[in-house]
Amino acid sequence: MSGHSKWASIKHKKGALDAKRGKLFSKISREIIVAARTGGADPGTNGRLRLAVSKAREANMPSDNVDRAIKRGSGGLEGINYEETAFEGYGPGGVAILVQCLTDNKNRTSAEIRNILSKKDASLAGAGSVSWLFEKKGLIIIDAKNTTEEQLMDTVLDAGAEDIKNDGDAFSIVTQPHDFENVRQALTAKKISTRSAEITMLAKNLMLVDEKSAHKVFDLVEALEENDDVQNVYSNIDVPDSVLKELG
Repeated sequence: MSGHSKWASIKHKKGALDAKRGKLFSKISREIIVAARTGGADPGTNGRLRLAVSKAREANMPSDNVDRAIKRGSGGLEGINYEETAFEGYGPGGVAILVQCLTDNKNRTSAEIRNILSKKDASLAGAGSVSWLFEKKGLIIIDAKNTTEEQLMDTVLDAGAEDIKNDGDAFSIVTQPHDFENVRQALTAKKISTRSAEITMLAKNLMLVDEKSAHKVFDLVEALEENDDVQNVYSNIDVPDSVLKELG
């Protein structure tokens, strides 16, 4: 799965959401609410909730906010009923775009997503048009300074990791969703800290675009992530090395 982590690495370097703490907290809260509603209020038995709470901690989200979101999701407090929905389309250069949302009004969200796409040289596609290009996987990224490749392989392969890639300044570990938690616990046991750990959608194959199209895709993704209802944006973009160097 060569290049599987490039999109995740690009998003990390750009850090679009990290600079918008209030919006980030809102998005995490929605995920916690839906996770608690669908799988129960106990992170010990609800993997989706456990991951959402972990993201909240990484973002330094106040524990009171986390507790309130869990209570809203599990019925302990009144709150908005969010629904999951997804949109598929094509961005600049013909790259695939998959947008996952949590919304209390699907009609409003649909209109807003269509508007963003049309303004950013992109188009909406029918259900199933691009989703088949992605696979649900666990993805863990570790700074290279935190471990060696040999130590990492010894730690995660037996725990269920299916692929490890050396990205230079970081290692990317890919797992099946059901092996994700085992691998994460194995890293914790060895005191190997992670840069990020998530269940995500990884592109099966990447599509190389030119510099102009790459920057247009970044603008599109940032515009989508500005929308309150958008939780995740995935793409199968591959970018020229010159663009990666710009990102540092």
